[in-house]
Amino acid sequence: MTLPAAFAGRLSLPVVVSPMFLCSGTDLVVEACRAGMVGTFPALNQRTSEGYAAWLDEIAERLTPSDAPFGVNLIVHKSNRRVAPDLELTVKHRVPLVITSLGAVKEVVDAVHSYGGLVFHDVINRRHAEKAAEAGVDGIIAVAAGAGGHGGITSPFALISEIRSFFSGTLLLAGAMSTGAHVLAARAMGADLAYMGTRFVATKESMAKDGFKEMIVASRASDIQYTSAISGVNANFLRPSIVAAGLDPDHLPEHTKMDMEGEAKVWKDIWSAGQGVGSIADVPTVAELAARLKAEYAAAKAMLMAE
Repeated sequence: MTLPAAFAGRLSLPVVVSPMFLCSGTDLVVEACRAGMVGTFPALNQRTSEGYAAWLDEIAERLTPSDAPFGVNLIVHKSNRRVAPDLELTVKHRVPLVITSLGAVKEVVDAVHSYGGLVFHDVINRRHAEKAAEAGVDGIIAVAAGAGGHGGITSPFALISEIRSFFSGTLLLAGAMSTGAHVLAARAMGADLAYMGTRFVATKESMAKDGFKEMIVASRASDIQYTSAISGVNANFLRPSIVAAGLDPDHLPEHTKMDMEGEAKVWKDIWSAGQGVGSIADVPTVAELAARLKAEYAAAKAMLMAE
């Protein structure tokens, strides 16, 4: 298991709760960390850099040294006007973990490393992983087929194996994981940590609308549609939410240019989720879910060891 020294002895489950746009807030982050998982949130979940700084202060005040570390997601894309000011605040607050998306930028990595922080970068293919490794990231998140958000289409078996062939740092797997047994499977496959999102959208502490949580509980893998027509970048969305927005999922208008401001508006009513929705049947608290995942993880491990 290749874990950063900062994680040593602070995780009770090898899970990073992924930063989910418009869903991850301070309560979700804090409760995840208290339960022994890495809690994260996107900086853009606050409308301003000042609001982002306020969240960083709040999280730091609510967590203790015995809790798991937390992280933030920075969208490193030229259309994100807040990259520079948010990075400056990240460095000032010495955020333990920074997850970068839509660009592996060495200057960002160096800025976070300057105070001893860690950088994980999410990728959907080998080429992006190689660029991330060249930029000096500490961890690579393999966003495999079936993942919510900007997921890829490559099998996790293929993606994990290819990245591990040249990257010796921390390797995370994302894609359709909803149970503790899934977490163990990710570990068995070669990942150091599981990267779980959709399962945590449907929790009490999530900022997601009640209708979003209810739709996740009611949906199955067949209700997930992979398309670039919503925001200009391929992502998985709940078909019922596309229909509710007045669109025909099978005849979506072409959309090929990513725009951060436009994307924020779109994702408010057209909801993203991964193919793991079929394993989600309730909306527990984060603490309840964490206890369940730990029990499922232990049971799956015991079953395999008994064979």
